[in-house]
Amino acid sequence: MQKIYIALGSNMGDRLANLQEAVNRIHNEIGQVLQCSSVYEVPAVGFSGAIFLNACLVAESDKTPKAILKALQAIENEMGRKQAADGLYHDRPIDLDLIMVEDEVLHSDDLMVPHPRFQDRLFVLQPLCEIAPEKRVPNQNQTVAQLTKICDDTTKISTFSEGLQRPAIHFLRQFNRICVEGTIGCGKTSLAKRIAEDLQAKLFLERFAENPFLPKFYDDADRYAFPLEMSFLADRFKQQRELSEQLNLFGQGVVSDYEVHKSLIFTQFTLSSDEFALYRTIFYNMMPDVQKPDLYILLKQTTPRLLENIKKRGRSYERTIDAEYLDKVRQGYQDFKRSHPDWNIVEIDLSELDFVTNDRDYHEVINRLRIALSTN
Repeated sequence: MQKIYIALGSNMGDRLANLQEAVNRIHNEIGQVLQCSSVYEVPAVGFSGAIFLNACLVAESDKTPKAILKALQAIENEMGRKQAADGLYHDRPIDLDLIMVEDEVLHSDDLMVPHPRFQDRLFVLQPLCEIAPEKRVPNQNQTVAQLTKICDDTTKISTFSEGLQRPAIHFLRQFNRICVEGTIGCGKTSLAKRIAEDLQAKLFLERFAENPFLPKFYDDADRYAFPLEMSFLADRFKQQRELSEQLNLFGQGVVSDYEVHKSLIFTQFTLSSDEFALYRTIFYNMMPDVQKPDLYILLKQTTPRLLENIKKRGRSYERTIDAEYLDKVRQGYQDFKRSHPDWNIVEIDLSELDFVTNDRDYHEVINRLRIALSTN
């Protein structure tokens, strides 16, 4: 597999729909689209024509450069682009240019890689710089960011109000409310942030850092467990109201890094039996109408990796967390999953993945999620 970089343009018909169709077809016919840039409005360059929408994408493909070029030309033809007999530039529904193929340098009559003129075109460099600023350009000995900085193209371009969707994650748009859950240190906040960014959804994060009882709990669990859980409950109740207002007011999808029933997972082993019974009563009185999320993503991670992740983030009050405590939490999530068979819960095993630092692993997480949902 190698990374390929493609520039897209359209100045006929529904320009944004044309770009999105091209992205979808590239994903299905050439290779997995990893990232799309913002979309830019650009005046026609080199001829008098309608205003273009331009963007760039990076994909992963096992095809040869010539096969990729042939596939791009086929997409252009099938989307209605006509090759002009006069050899001049004209308006077109879609324009697809292969900019780079990993670190390859190719020169032939029908294909040159890297594209011989892309470094002179700001409408290619700027979107490409969004998604691959540190990519070193073969035969240029400079990065995309460096080429963008020194480009003397004075064409005026502006960011378009709407963007493109990666096909690999587009399937998640059917879920209006997504929550990511799992044991402490599994990466649920990082994954929630990434999914929300890709979906352009509203992000709701648990406000644990603002809880004054949390450090005290890890120092003296018996004394501070009940006030800790009650303070969490009060804040989660407030956030649930904000979440409902967000969904009703804007109709925007929401991704959160917690689900409110996690309170019952933790309190069953942090509180005494009498305290837990009281807490459950208060919980269901405060939240009688809590709606289940449309999709509940449960992350699974090994205890050694959890302890390593907790140590890396360096929160002093988490220094007393041990394997036994994490095992209890993980078992609590498994019990919750078994006791809620009517919920749309998808468990993703992260034991051999590091999606926080490895972009390829993030795409593998999304692929596993897609496969799991398609077989449900």
